Amino acid sequence: MTEASMVIVGGGKAGARAAVAFRENAWKGRVTLISDEALAPYDRPPLSKAAIMDEAEPQPVYLLDEGMMASLEVNFLRGSAATGIDRDAKTVSLADGTKIPYDRLLIATGAEPRRLSQTGAERALLLRDLADSAEIRRKFIDGKSVAIIGGGFIGLELAASAAKRGCRVTVIEAQPRVLMRGVPPEIATRIAARHAEAGVAILTSASIAQIGLDKILLSDGREIPADIVIAGIGAAPRIKLAEQAGLALDNGIACNTYLQTSDPHIFAVGDCCSFPHPVFGNERLRLEAWRNASDQAIVAVENMLGGQKPYEAVPWFWTDQYELNLQIAGLPQRGVSIVERVPKENALILCHLDGDGRLVGASGIGPGNSIARDIRLLEMLIGKKAAPGPALLADPAFQLKSLLKP
Repeated sequence: MTEASMVIVGGGKAGARAAVAFRENAWKGRVTLISDEALAPYDRPPLSKAAIMDEAEPQPVYLLDEGMMASLEVNFLRGSAATGIDRDAKTVSLADGTKIPYDRLLIATGAEPRRLSQTGAERALLLRDLADSAEIRRKFIDGKSVAIIGGGFIGLELAASAAKRGCRVTVIEAQPRVLMRGVPPEIATRIAARHAEAGVAILTSASIAQIGLDKILLSDGREIPADIVIAGIGAAPRIKLAEQAGLALDNGIACNTYLQTSDPHIFAVGDCCSFPHPVFGNERLRLEAWRNASDQAIVAVENMLGGQKPYEAVPWFWTDQYELNLQIAGLPQRGVSIVERVPKENALILCHLDGDGRLVGASGIGPGNSIARDIRLLEMLIGKKAAPGPALLADPAFQLKSLLKP
């Protein structure tokens, strides 16, 4: 296969990691990376945090710069939108009419922010790329009123950033509490309390009737001041290419456990794909997480080169809110009972057990890195399908690492 051509569509974390992985696997053939952005691949987690809060003007944190791509001999097509896939001819069409041949194709198109549908929705800013972050940063001026629609991770990260820049911030959430998806109430309550301490108003079970020029009208008649409106209501997988090519879809591009689509020559990774997870009874998941994008790229590349490696990394996600670090491992929603573990002062970890006592999730919150070590060990235990006794999990003096020994 040394004369074959590997093509990656998507210049985010997954696409960049895949480009490197081909060379790490001693692939000597052609590697083409297609990105619709003009910039080389850069890191996105800072866009809602450091890029807005730092004193200096934000600069991209490159995952692959020009020199790295040259040394890896990656053919980088910047600012090139992929518009179609011809599965019979095995080519990817670009917006300018160019056709790029492939022997194996990796779709890493990610996800895009969901848009609001209410009257006045065009006022709402979205956050996906560096330009969006720069625009939001310019508008976060001391004293301005900021309304953030959506109390998920991105919405709350932006709320913290706006509050630190002196804005008057209101978070509007349709659900009964913030962080409804995958975060237990005990931890969500702590996050909400910290936002309140910073002066952020959080309105839950709130329905929006209309977005005006300088305010938001709620269905119950309340008016929320809003010089700036930001929508943070989740993300949708970017599946247009796959859909037009006739690939199977299921909450994203449907892949098997090897991250292979319904076309054996096409693979997909990152936010745009779903896959059966062997650690959780082959439940089909779609994960929007930085590390998942990286880990999947590594496995997909190995399989594109002839391997048969299932993707079985335990889901893991983190966010920083002020001085607090929140981490989620596994699938806490699968748990039917919770064991509390307090590793350090002001830190809390919840261990989620299923009906058989198996550890299926871990949720933690604490200042700095106070929960990092235990969450990492619990993540490894989840991957091993371990069923530690509740008494051991609850004892902060007990060394979780000992449970990993053969």
